[in-house]
Amino acid sequence: MTPTAHLPAPAPGADHRDGTGHRTPADHRTGRARRALRVVAILACVPYVSLKIAWVAGSEIGIPAGSVLLERRELLAVANSITVLADALVVVLALLLTRPWGRRVPAWLLALPMWAATGLLAPIMTGYPTQLAVALLGGDERAAAPAEPFLDPWVFAVVYGGFILQGLSLGTLFALYARDRWGHLWRGRLGGLPARLSGPRVRATALAGAVLALFPAVLHVRWLLGSTEGMSARQIAERDSDAVVLEAQWVVFLVVGVAATLFLVLRRPAALQVRTAVAAAWVGSGTAGCWGAYMSLVALMPEPDPAKQVTTLMRLAYAGEMITGFLLAAALAVVLRRRSAEA
Repeated sequence: MTPTAHLPAPAPGADHRDGTGHRTPADHRTGRARRALRVVAILACVPYVSLKIAWVAGSEIGIPAGSVLLERRELLAVANSITVLADALVVVLALLLTRPWGRRVPAWLLALPMWAATGLLAPIMTGYPTQLAVALLGGDERAAAPAEPFLDPWVFAVVYGGFILQGLSLGTLFALYARDRWGHLWRGRLGGLPARLSGPRVRATALAGAVLALFPAVLHVRWLLGSTEGMSARQIAERDSDAVVLEAQWVVFLVVGVAATLFLVLRRPAALQVRTAVAAAWVGSGTAGCWGAYMSLVALMPEPDPAKQVTTLMRLAYAGEMITGFLLAAALAVVLRRRSAEA
């Protein structure tokens, strides 16, 4: 996906004029829509960033007494500072996707953070509403042991609500941007793609990701069905319907990512739209790779309580997801880069 593969399309929000020199109504509406989405994406960061800054400053707003977060204030301050910077990237991306200078950014410099943002936000956008729906429908089974104090319930609603708005607005902006700049890369159906786009190495990479995905996928299915193998004592005690929802969605994202990537490199089924395979591979690989990497980092944090320590099997599952996501993303990137070169 090189930026010089073809002449750039007009920048989002730029003036489009007819033969008389006046802006056309359709383009004017499009520009306003993108500006509105940019505002939503930026404003959606405010609650999360405000809470994090307050915690870094020493505030305990939203943190109940006895929370584990209060036991490690120095570590909490460092982690919150990092996540503030990460959420600030959303603002940068929102501007990049809607300003003329954003069209001159190298493809990889935009694709990498957007792939990570997609992977991190997609499970929140699907998992949190599903958990709420399960609770409303009466299927909310509480854990055998009450969870330790962590955060007040309203914090999750505010933060996850902001994440969902970020995902919807930023995702829409990226889809519009990608359509304008790279839409030619995913036109047509899989059967119409030339075989040279996915050579033996690309197919081997995708297949390696698919084989490696079997390990974490099997574990998630077992945990979904009630197995506690590989869980810590605390995870077993606090297992409830929310945990079941999360296990189900990890399986779905893994299967979707693997299947879509294999479809793309094998160019089958021939009737499937290329854009459908690319979008599914993008989301699935991002979710596996980024959440696997994030949870692997969390698992490295020291934990003195044996009941809360992450088990070796759980660490292997996280690592398997991370490597799977990276392999699938690599195969997808090569296909798109070759497609761009041909264009």
